[in-house]
Amino acid sequence: MFWLSVVLCAVAVRGNPTPATMPESYDTIIIGMGAAGCTAASTLSKAGKRVLGLEAMDRVGGRVNTVPFGDGVVELGAEWIHGQFPSRVYDLAIQNNVSILPQDLDFDVYRSDGSSGDKQLLNELMTFSLGVVDDPPQVPEPLGEYITKRLMDYIKTNHPTLLQDKDFIDNLLEFLDLVIDNYESSNSWNDVSTETRYTELDGHQHMSWHRNGYKTLFQILLNTYKNGPGYPTLDIKLKKEVSQISWPQDPNADVVVSCTDGTTYRAKNVIVTVSLGVLKERYNTLFRPQLPQQKVTSIQKLSIGVVGKVILEFEKAWWDKTKWFPFIWKSDDKKRLSDDEEWVTNFSGVSPPMGNSKSLTLWSCGEVAKLVETLPEDVVKRKVMELVRRFMGKGKTIPEPIAMLRSSWFSNPYTRGSYTYDNILTPQYPNARATLAEPLLDSSGAPRVLFAGEATDNTHFSTVHGATDTGFREASRLLPTAKL
Repeated sequence: MFWLSVVLCAVAVRGNPTPATMPESYDTIIIGMGAAGCTAASTLSKAGKRVLGLEAMDRVGGRVNTVPFGDGVVELGAEWIHGQFPSRVYDLAIQNNVSILPQDLDFDVYRSDGSSGDKQLLNELMTFSLGVVDDPPQVPEPLGEYITKRLMDYIKTNHPTLLQDKDFIDNLLEFLDLVIDNYESSNSWNDVSTETRYTELDGHQHMSWHRNGYKTLFQILLNTYKNGPGYPTLDIKLKKEVSQISWPQDPNADVVVSCTDGTTYRAKNVIVTVSLGVLKERYNTLFRPQLPQQKVTSIQKLSIGVVGKVILEFEKAWWDKTKWFPFIWKSDDKKRLSDDEEWVTNFSGVSPPMGNSKSLTLWSCGEVAKLVETLPEDVVKRKVMELVRRFMGKGKTIPEPIAMLRSSWFSNPYTRGSYTYDNILTPQYPNARATLAEPLLDSSGAPRVLFAGEATDNTHFSTVHGATDTGFREASRLLPTAKL
């Protein structure tokens, strides 16, 4: 499931440029060089169009961020290719002879007293709970409520004695809430609707770029993989924060894009690929004239959440590198925590990244993920190590980590979140994503401002392959025929 774009500030630029400062002109300007932006840039550049990519950050990739760490790399953003067929992302890897490996998420479960949980039972109950998502009720309702009802019926039929253990049931439901939140990037599974058009691709759902890193996708897209020459008609400018997009009704006038550093650029059209989080924060100042009300409503009603990672590097691996380790709290242990350390209960467990042999990733979500971004580094390191030792340290000495990284997708002004999900307003606004994707047209009906990014994909939102599909979709609007 995972992540992508870029962008902006909000400074109004007044007046028309004088001849001495006339902006440079392109066929298309792309705002945000994440998965959608780079795919659009690749598609248009291959067709010979003159393209400018403006990226607010100091790198391409958007919500994909491969970082050198320890003896390899780790992913601070998107971790996996979710499905193989049909996947533009997977196909590009295979066509370029890049090895992509499945990560099988076998697991051993730990309790907060250091004991091992019943792995077989948890796997059965978790598999059932995730499976009922594909069998939604006729009348939409919050996903957590629906899963809870279905799961209780299942337990009553298949494991009736478990219903006598209220503590276990409560702890199980709290854990499953976190599992769903990590899939959805939600704060609560009851913020998510049972009504969704999201569709899984066929094939393995956790395909890893491992030591190649997800960054390889962007090298392939931009024709720089294995020292490729790039595209002669593509200019990419980093650290270019866009402040205003002025789009005309006059078919003979250009779109003018202004940046906070005072530079301006001109093109026939612009493709905006910034995240929903950025649009929520800046739609009112970014577009001149302002967006139509229907599109504003979509931006306001759709939701983007946060998935956070804390990645620890050790001198050597002391865990089984082939497994994920879920953490399930016991109620009494939870009650003993002080208010200022309750946030640690939001971590659903740890997993070993495939691009690095000596690291563990701890996953958080929602409001706690936002909080973890702001806490002092020494506090985060100390508390997550207390957590790891509490769950996994029984009978062993767990060493101190030698390095730590953490994500910052919400505090980053050019992302303001990880990815979108279908919230409980989805049944009332079923066309919100399609409306967000609609281009702004001039008086002749020609598209002048186009929109891409995972939030604009009806069925594959929240994924990199969904984002790349939208970049291709919008580039194709501007071409008679398009091939990737």
